[in-house]
Amino acid sequence: MKKYSKVLIANRGEIAIRVLRSCKELGISTVSIHSSADENSLHVKLADESVCVGPAKSADSYLNIHAILSAAQITGAQAIHPGYGFLSENAEFAKMCQDHGIEFIGPNTQCLISMGDKIESKKIAKEAGVPTLEPIYIKSLSDKDIIYSVEKMGLPVLIKASAGGGGRGMKKIESMDSLLSAIKVLEKESLAAFGDDTLFIEKYVEDPRHIEVQILADKVGNVIHLGERDCTIQRRFQKIVEESPSPVLSEEVRQDICDAAVRLSKFVKYDSVGTVEFLYDQNDQKFYFMEMNTRIQVEHPVTEQRCGIDLISQQILVSIGAKLNLKQSDIKFSGHVIECRINAENPDTGMPSPGLITHYHRPGGLGIRVDDFIYTGYEVVPFYDSMISKIIVKASDRNSCIARTLRALDETVVGGIKTNIEQHKKILNNSDFRENQYNTNFLNEKLL
Repeated sequence: MKKYSKVLIANRGEIAIRVLRSCKELGISTVSIHSSADENSLHVKLADESVCVGPAKSADSYLNIHAILSAAQITGAQAIHPGYGFLSENAEFAKMCQDHGIEFIGPNTQCLISMGDKIESKKIAKEAGVPTLEPIYIKSLSDKDIIYSVEKMGLPVLIKASAGGGGRGMKKIESMDSLLSAIKVLEKESLAAFGDDTLFIEKYVEDPRHIEVQILADKVGNVIHLGERDCTIQRRFQKIVEESPSPVLSEEVRQDICDAAVRLSKFVKYDSVGTVEFLYDQNDQKFYFMEMNTRIQVEHPVTEQRCGIDLISQQILVSIGAKLNLKQSDIKFSGHVIECRINAENPDTGMPSPGLITHYHRPGGLGIRVDDFIYTGYEVVPFYDSMISKIIVKASDRNSCIARTLRALDETVVGGIKTNIEQHKKILNNSDFRENQYNTNFLNEKLL
């Protein structure tokens, strides 16, 4: 079996550092890329080599396929790890890597294509026997047909961009008066953001939880799950707090939802780390397939802390062609884990808060893990996602984990910029959160 001697990491921030660490533990040299704005970022300092691939704008640097491939060729990297976001689910990029003799550390190109399309993936999930919400495909429908179909489905509904992701490209509709205008706006936004204006509509579940299942698969057909994560606490469809196990699932539903994720992954011949996302209706205790993320997730440390498995290392090994060295019976879960995403932003307005970090203190102690890329004297730049840190906490049970997470948040100091740390404290102290009485509308309803 071949082995990589050098991997280029086509990303930035904490995920670039996370991948870098696993590479080093596997004895693999690392190449980081960076924009001119990220010259002083920690992922640049920790890598064995670093290449500037363009100016600050993502389109000219972290999305610049030709520059990234050139960096890999110049440095002699045999493989590229895309992290999450940016080019991580870009089938064209994966194919261009292959065409240039460079391994793309992720699933096969066909999975990227089929499961990256939300419309196609729903059709595939239905074929695989996985429960789905019946969507309205509006591409070829007249305005009159769209109105008729939505009236038949019943309000509220959710308009989604087929190529959307990360909470973008979605809008809830509660009035027929706003339906057609919202579609036109979302088509323009989706075309600008994703290069694809294909939309679909599905029934909006009134009391939903967002549940996702972590999948690990190799290239010879072995697929296992590593449990589920509850990602219900969201702002504008963007996850903020994640935990495992989900406090809302019965053991029977938990087994069913994990089995469904494995069944779908086998059906599409998935061969990497991935996540199958479901909407769970708390009223009827049924789950429905939403999408599959064909990459590593922001919240993957939650799973790592629960089962003690390095997902990035596994992802790299299966991309080389290694057979999974784990069976489903080998996966042992322990304790409860909560992750808080720390963003450089004003939580009252949701606006980013870039600037110089005048002082920084990360939390510590038993059960505390911090994935970050900031340091005292680092300047948070305004060009990218506002997340600067993830605090991941493990304890024996949910109540203990909440208490330990609050302690960790109290210890965390980020001076010079605004963050959402206080918002996290409000969430964890909220009685509805503690008593498990909430859904994806939690932040809007509680105005936290």
